[in-house]
Amino acid sequence: MEYLQIIELDLVEFIFLASVILLASFVRGFSGFGFSASSVSLLSFIIPPKEIVPIILLLEIVASFFMIPSIWNKINWKFVTYLMVGVVFGTPLGVSLLANLEPKIMHLVISLTVLIFAYLLLKGYKNEKLNHNVSKFFVGGVAGTVNGFGTLAGLPIALYLLIIAAEPAVIRASLAALFFFTDGYALFLGYFNEIINLKVIYRSLPLFFVIPIGIFLGTKFFKESSKTNYKKYVLYFLIVISILGLGKSIIG
Repeated sequence: MEYLQIIELDLVEFIFLASVILLASFVRGFSGFGFSASSVSLLSFIIPPKEIVPIILLLEIVASFFMIPSIWNKINWKFVTYLMVGVVFGTPLGVSLLANLEPKIMHLVISLTVLIFAYLLLKGYKNEKLNHNVSKFFVGGVAGTVNGFGTLAGLPIALYLLIIAAEPAVIRASLAALFFFTDGYALFLGYFNEIINLKVIYRSLPLFFVIPIGIFLGTKFFKESSKTNYKKYVLYFLIVISILGLGKSIIG
């Protein structure tokens, strides 16, 4: 097929790509984060990380757009604004790392980052005293850096929100709103670092139709779940796929 030749994937790989995005969209609809972590870790088995990241940046923006109707009144805009200041400074460093690091090293770094943050989130440590502007700026800087090289901004931010004991609905809504801006910014910087091309666009377009299905199902599941179970399912899933990613990076 001509389309598969253009995107440089065979039929099985394309089906795998679409399935991963559907699963990641469900995770995003449920938790407000985890789309990138699950996508990048799994897609690294068929696509180099440098080619995955711009696709995920595009799809994260689309996912945030589809979540807007269900999250708008839960967004903490003051929190989002302070984090964005840190993200502005951290993202260029992350994009530079993406443009220059070897694919195998990048896969290892991404998988290890996912594993560390997922484990910390599961530990459930809380400290409401960290809810101040300096912490928000620092977390934003870290989030911007990991977002630039691996679209993983949601993990440090979700960790911070859980540490300061934010409500699940606020976490989910604020993350979705933040990603709309952070991923747009990273995508803009990525263009000047030559990680955006026609192959990225062609690979992404069909996936726009997959995302709303996963978002709808994830949102429905979120509304039916308890606060206690809010993060448990997603975090165990992220730990499993990050271990798989580490295994692939080490074994080669």
